[in-house]
Amino acid sequence: MMASIALLLLMAVSGRSLTREIDVFQVMEMRSVIAFFMLLPLVHREGGFKSMRTGILPAHIGRNLAHYIGQFAWLMGLTLIPMAQVIAIEFTAPIWAALMAAAFLGERLTWRKGVAILFGLAGVMLILRPGSAALNPGHIIVLGAAFVFAISFIATKFLTRSDSATKIIFWMLIIQSVVGLVPALRVWVWPSPALWPWILLIAFSGTFAHYCIAKALFHADATVVMPMDYLRVPLSALLGYLLYAEGIDSFTAAGAGLILAGNLFNLRRPGTNRIEAPTT
Repeated sequence: MMASIALLLLMAVSGRSLTREIDVFQVMEMRSVIAFFMLLPLVHREGGFKSMRTGILPAHIGRNLAHYIGQFAWLMGLTLIPMAQVIAIEFTAPIWAALMAAAFLGERLTWRKGVAILFGLAGVMLILRPGSAALNPGHIIVLGAAFVFAISFIATKFLTRSDSATKIIFWMLIIQSVVGLVPALRVWVWPSPALWPWILLIAFSGTFAHYCIAKALFHADATVVMPMDYLRVPLSALLGYLLYAEGIDSFTAAGAGLILAGNLFNLRRPGTNRIEAPTT
């Protein structure tokens, strides 16, 4: 999950660089097509294309339709509001995912997990400070992305019960390439040479972040794994400050502290002084 966090931050940086020059639909299509070829070594390791057959294709389709919508809204949000705000609003998704996992997957929502969720929500709200200023349309767009991301997270947990992480990503790239082909062709422009490193980076980071998430969800409950993702909020604020001169105020710092405290509390084993993270 920590590897996934690092890759998603790289995806945010590359996505912001790309959407300055090319349309979001084109970014998503190029990412899916290029990442498919990046995934082939893992496909070969697991037995080739025959091993990628699945008996739950409708579940893959549903998961990826939700994820495609969420990814589009998330990338759009990067063009409208600061990176730290995008990530902060996105972090309502683990809250919905944890609650959905308890309601629909039968996972226990223990008091420790509940405290972590509440700390994370309080931290996010402290960073956003709703009511202090008018909401930018980007806030609404990213909030919608967070909701469908939660559906995608729960669908991924369901898929890991029968399909490998490689198979989940394999079908993600195929389905999203098909879904996004026509919208991408309608807005297509040939990228400048300077954009190709960013294109390769978003293809790699976006794909293997999901691989890491799928592996994490295989080894641990969603109610443990997803709250860890709150760490992206303070880290994205730091990146925004270093790369884009986006300020970090005291509210952002306090919110980040709450998020970190909640995660550490959730990962501490009861009755011990040792922190234990999910196996990756």
